[in-house]
Amino acid sequence: EMDTFRLDAGFKLDSLSLWMTMIITGIGSLIHIFSIGYMHDDKGFYKFFTYLNLFIFSMLVLVLGNNYLMLFFGWEGVGICSFLLIGFHYADKIKGMENSLAARKAFIMNRIGDLGLLIACFLLLSKFGTLNYDQIGLATILGEFEKDSLFMIAVTLSLFLAAIGKSAQIPLFTWLPDAMAGPTPVSALIHAATMVTAGIYLTIRSNFLFEQAPFTQHIILYIGLATAL
Repeated sequence: EMDTFRLDAGFKLDSLSLWMTMIITGIGSLIHIFSIGYMHDDKGFYKFFTYLNLFIFSMLVLVLGNNYLMLFFGWEGVGICSFLLIGFHYADKIKGMENSLAARKAFIMNRIGDLGLLIACFLLLSKFGTLNYDQIGLATILGEFEKDSLFMIAVTLSLFLAAIGKSAQIPLFTWLPDAMAGPTPVSALIHAATMVTAGIYLTIRSNFLFEQAPFTQHIILYIGLATAL
């Protein structure tokens, strides 16, 4: 098996990744500019910008990668950066413990979602022998897959579990209110603009899989409605 096994690292620029890149870099730039003044007197000024830039880098890898492996690298990078940024004031005498617990909660919730992404990657590898979006998409469209086959339901539910964790849907949403413990620019970057849209990006990017699983689409509808309420 291993002699035919290939995982490439490449970038894919299409209308979807281009739009996401514009959102990430556009809003990211504004947040960086705002942070200069906001964090001006903070002792961790340099550290804060290091984390912020690492976050933007990870987010760009996530949306610009041409396969699920690249997406996974970006996904994990965004997870660790959110942990570091939410708990940024961990040494604060009054709220230090609260900040640390909020960061840990976000980290653990995201790990639950990440398990879903890993399972989906392994399932796709075992079936298609690749993690490339285009190759899997082509094989899915040309292949004679039954709608709601057990394989498709398993893959799409695993991918949706990843999206639930990252985009703070029910039941993995409890980390989001606590995450306000981080500095204000962090909330703007992570919880309004970029990180919570990673789950949406994953779902749109995998549309060829979700098309084959109407069952999962119904679950997405109900969980989305419940979370919105």
